[in-house]
Amino acid sequence: MSSPILNTSSESYSRVQIGGYELDIQAAHERLKKVVIQTPLQLNRTLSKKYQCQVYLKREDLQVVRSYKLRGAYNMMSSLTADQSRNGVVCASAGNHAQGFAYSCKMLGLKGVIFMPVITPNQKISQTKMFGEEFVEVKLIGDTFDDCAIAAKKYCEEYQMKFIPPFDDCSIIEGQGTIGLEILNELQSVDFLFAPVGGGGLCAGVGSYFKQHSPNTCIVGLEPEGAPSMLEALKAGGPVTLDHIDRFVDGAAVKRVGEITFNICNQLLDKMHLVSEGKICSTILSLYNEEAIVVEPAGALTIAALDDFAEEIKGKNVVCIIGGGNNDIDRMQEIKERSLQHEGLKHYFLIRFAQRPGALKEFVSQVLGPNDDITRFEYMQKHNKETGPALVGIELKNKSDYQNLLVNLDRYQINFTELSKNDTLYSYIV
Repeated sequence: MSSPILNTSSESYSRVQIGGYELDIQAAHERLKKVVIQTPLQLNRTLSKKYQCQVYLKREDLQVVRSYKLRGAYNMMSSLTADQSRNGVVCASAGNHAQGFAYSCKMLGLKGVIFMPVITPNQKISQTKMFGEEFVEVKLIGDTFDDCAIAAKKYCEEYQMKFIPPFDDCSIIEGQGTIGLEILNELQSVDFLFAPVGGGGLCAGVGSYFKQHSPNTCIVGLEPEGAPSMLEALKAGGPVTLDHIDRFVDGAAVKRVGEITFNICNQLLDKMHLVSEGKICSTILSLYNEEAIVVEPAGALTIAALDDFAEEIKGKNVVCIIGGGNNDIDRMQEIKERSLQHEGLKHYFLIRFAQRPGALKEFVSQVLGPNDDITRFEYMQKHNKETGPALVGIELKNKSDYQNLLVNLDRYQINFTELSKNDTLYSYIV
């Protein structure tokens, strides 16, 4: 990645010139003072002890709308001319941008239309309507952000309304960049900055401010494994559209990053790293159980990555941006399931039991260990239970018990097929 070109002249030190764009993050900060709260930058003692460093959490999950997205949306919308906003504004969002947009509509008295994917968690939809009240209308279209963005832009053309993008605009990037200003106002020395990446707006904004005011900070961008849009763009030398993404980390799952955000991130990112969805789920549960912190999947990205950087960050000052806390309680069962599989504690098998009395009882008493538990049992052929296979989900107490389970399956000549989460059969059955 090339070195950024920064404007550091004394008369315009508040402005950053990078990737061919000029950002005035200080001006955005002044604009946002009456709307956003300056979220806490908290030293987390548990994580600091675990990684033998100083880990600070920038708690954007405690923002007015429980995510940083309000910053960019309000900064852009409050900067529109009367002509630009006369017919109202439109956005497309998987959730958090929609809530920031809705709140901004109410604060500015603007008519807003919000396009959201059909799969958006109900909690985010209801929160969006609550923040926008009578000023917003929600339309559910498509399966991904990219699908509803196309519909939203078409709607803008038809009704002559202004589109407010979630990330690919300098005003949006400036707003998100105010997080960097707040961090460095509190903590002058930052060795590592971990930032989540979806479309790239947050990383572009915060990273730009850091490269001007703290150029020695190592900036690490983080994406979920199932949606590596920025990583692939960096490899290709420009934004690419991914054929398929895992939508689970909905706040950071886009098929294509922005042109502007790519041009900026390409110059300022020191490292780009992927985190597995299972690891993210384990982090969500750990934060809830140990710290009483509620985060959404995208909000857990930065902390989930720390294990992979454990040696590099020893003795350093580390800042992790917690991007959002809009987690739908209905998703907790899936989060637990993904976590158990990631930790090696949950396994699925297709088992063809011997056709004789007592076969199932022997399986339970001889094959399973004393702490193993059957959490799912289902005959796959409803009308042929005597000879058809059964889907068996087994939860272990310890990861090390897995090898003993496999040994017993072979010892007692059990006819089985283990289902991997990467298999097509797994996605159909489990």
